[in-house]
Amino acid sequence: MTQPYEKYYVPAQSIWPIVGAVGLFLIAMGAGFSVQQMGSEQSYGLWILSCGFVVIVTMMFGWFGNVIQESMDGLYSAQMDRSFRQGMSWFIFSEVMFFGAFFGALFYARMIAVPWLGGAGNNEMTGAVLWPEFTAMWPLVETPGGTTTKAMGWYGLPLLNTVILVISSVTLHFAHVSLEKDKRGPLKLWLAITLVLGFAFLFFQIEEYIHAYQELGLRLDSGIYGNTFFLLTGFHGLHVTLGAIMLTVMFLRVLKGHFTGKSHFAFMASSWYWHFVDVVWLCLFIFVYVL
Repeated sequence: MTQPYEKYYVPAQSIWPIVGAVGLFLIAMGAGFSVQQMGSEQSYGLWILSCGFVVIVTMMFGWFGNVIQESMDGLYSAQMDRSFRQGMSWFIFSEVMFFGAFFGALFYARMIAVPWLGGAGNNEMTGAVLWPEFTAMWPLVETPGGTTTKAMGWYGLPLLNTVILVISSVTLHFAHVSLEKDKRGPLKLWLAITLVLGFAFLFFQIEEYIHAYQELGLRLDSGIYGNTFFLLTGFHGLHVTLGAIMLTVMFLRVLKGHFTGKSHFAFMASSWYWHFVDVVWLCLFIFVYVL
């Protein structure tokens, strides 16, 4: 007996992929020109970069709007849901690899490059030639050019942000459980609290950067320590911003009555992403701030 196949919705041709490609091209060109024009009076690179971001935002609104409408119209099957889950899983895996590269650079600098310059592994002569006054230590608060800075401690704002982000992950879990039980009131409350905590994290991250630049002298050009500190925390902050935007969209959809206890993958995907950035921050807090 022939088994029936699940229906699989095949959307019509869309302009959004090519619009996204154009936006990414403009961002790449704008970023390149902006770097070249640093310190000059020319500023068209920033205009191109801004146009690229506008195109990307337009694409996201249009494309995701189509996906939401298709979902609300009941065009998606269980097979389509599995495809979405696989796509989100691979996306998060790619993000794991992305941060893994930066953590790898941090570990290489701390465990290999710094001890090597300090004379470890019978490299006393090499270290003496490359940087005679070098002392193997971490954080490395002095550059070969003689610029000194101060390390960012784990207490204060970093600890506060850690508490905020962990609590936000818990409140988001409560919101997800409420959605699965179709309890709309608690869902809105817990999700709203999560959003407040997420944006509070971003606010205090900005305050931390101001403190680093103005009071500690810690900048992106402050040697390998400044590089790894701002690249890791900066890219994480960018991901938190993206996660906060995703959860804001979910909150607006909840207010409009979208999602049910059995059909809410968009909410689930946003939840997965938020928990992911929470785990990344815990690793950052331990390896960048504490150790």
